[in-house]
Amino acid sequence: MCLFLVIPSMRDTTTTVYTGGRRTAMTERETRTDRSDALVSPEWVAERLPEARSDEPSLRLVEVDLNTGFYDEGHLPGAVKFDWHSDLQHERRRDVPSTRAFADLLGSHGITADTTVVAYGDNANWFAAHFYWLLTYYGHDDVYLLDGGREHWVESDRPTTTEVPSFTSRAYKPTGPFEHVRAYREDVARAVDSRTALVDVRLPEEFDGTVVAPPGIDEFAQRGGHVPGAVNVVWSANVASTGRFKSTGDLAALYRDRGVTPDRSVIVYCRIGERSSLTWFVLSELLGYHSVRNYDGSWTEWGSLVGAPVETGRPDDSDGEGA
Repeated sequence: MCLFLVIPSMRDTTTTVYTGGRRTAMTERETRTDRSDALVSPEWVAERLPEARSDEPSLRLVEVDLNTGFYDEGHLPGAVKFDWHSDLQHERRRDVPSTRAFADLLGSHGITADTTVVAYGDNANWFAAHFYWLLTYYGHDDVYLLDGGREHWVESDRPTTTEVPSFTSRAYKPTGPFEHVRAYREDVARAVDSRTALVDVRLPEEFDGTVVAPPGIDEFAQRGGHVPGAVNVVWSANVASTGRFKSTGDLAALYRDRGVTPDRSVIVYCRIGERSSLTWFVLSELLGYHSVRNYDGSWTEWGSLVGAPVETGRPDDSDGEGA
C-alpha cells in the first residue's frame, strides 16, 4: 500500500539548475594508479606535496576525520583541517553550511574556485566523502578523494607532519547549490513505492531496527528501522581491507546484485548523511550512475518524523513489521 505524506519542503528557493558535469566512470587502472575523474592515488599526491605546501592556490589538501584529533597527531604535509562538527554543518540548524559560511571556510584556507582540492580522512574517507559531496553541491568541480584515505597513507609510511600550514585568504564564490545531488524528506516520501532505489548504508542492526545508532553515537532518532522498500548495502562493502576502493567491476556487481542498477534513480541515506556520502561517491563518481542523491537528513530526520512510514526487520525476516 502506498502511503502519501504531505511534508513541508526545506529546499532553498534559490536553487541553481544543473547543466551537466565532467564525472564519468573510470577504469580500474585509473582508480588504482593515476589521477582519475574522482580519485587520486597516494603516489599522485606524494609527487605534488611541494605544490600542496605552497601558498599558491593551485592545490589544497583537506583532512576531514570522524576522530577530529587525528589531524593534530600528524597529517599530510600542507594539509588543512576541516572539523565536521563546526565547519561542515549549519551554525544554527540541522543543515548543511550556508553558502556564505562555506565560501568563507574555503576562502580562509586559500581555496579559490579554480583550486584542485584533494580530500581525505579516517574511516575509509567517511567525512572526506561528505566534504566532497558538499563541494559538488556548491559547484566546485575540481575535487578528488585520496584513495585509501588517512589510514592507507600512514600505514604505507608516507610523510606526515604536525606543522599546521597558513595560507593567504582568497575570495571564493560558489556557483551552487546544485540540488541534483541532494534529496530531501519529501523526495524520500515520493520514492516509497516508486522505481527510485533507496539504499540504506547503515549497519544491519540499524537497518532492522535492533539499534537506533551504533555504540558511542549520540545522534538519535525516535524509532529504529528503515524506509520501506530500502535495500541494505553497508558502506564498508565499497572498500577493500586496505581502505582503498574495490575495483569498479566488483562495485558494479555489488549494486547490480541488489537491484540498484544505472537505469534507476537512486537515493542513499544513513544516520546523518556522512556514510551515505561515501556510497553516493561510489555510485555517482566511480560507477557513473546518472541520478544519485544523498539524503543528508537521513535516519535522524526520517526516524523522528510524525507519520513517516518505517519498516523493521529484514526482507527475509517474517517478523519484520511496517509502522
